[in-house]
Amino acid sequence: MATEVEAQVTGSVWKIEKQVGDALEEDDVILILESMKMEIPVEAPVAGRLDELRVAEGDHVEEGTVLAVIA
Repeated sequence: MATEVEAQVTGSVWKIEKQVGDALEEDDVILILESMKMEIPVEAPVAGRLDELRVAEGDHVEEGTVLAVIA
């Protein structure tokens, strides 16, 4: 079953740490958002494989935007 990873804040994608196909452990940092001059790591809520990355570095995202899918 796939797990969607959502943005918890509005901001910009500052850095992508993992790529599609990478194995993930729970709490691995997938990407880092920048919001109000703060860097906010987005972590994998479950272990699995990064199946889909729906954003690119520099993209602006709203809270609740699906950033990635873990299979």
